[in-house]
Amino acid sequence: MSRVVNVRATPDSIKTMCTKHAFRISALEELVSGGARVVLLDPRDADAFRVLMKDRLIEGSVTRSASHMARQWTPPARWK
Repeated sequence: MSRVVNVRATPDSIKTMCTKHAFRISALEELVSGGARVVLLDPRDADAFRVLMKDRLIEGSVTRSASHMARQWTPPARWK
């Protein structure tokens, strides 16, 4: 199962919930289309998070900030 969850919630409320339930966050970003994208370290935590946030889940595609691409590592041409 995926560790990524898109929800209609603020990053602060997500952090609070994850702290309360001892879920470990790998990445958290606010979405341009509204809501937030959270990546949890453990897929079981992601499943439990989905159950807790079932009324706020965002189904389908979302619009992410262009800055998320800047954080991704691109291997040098000689490695390809």
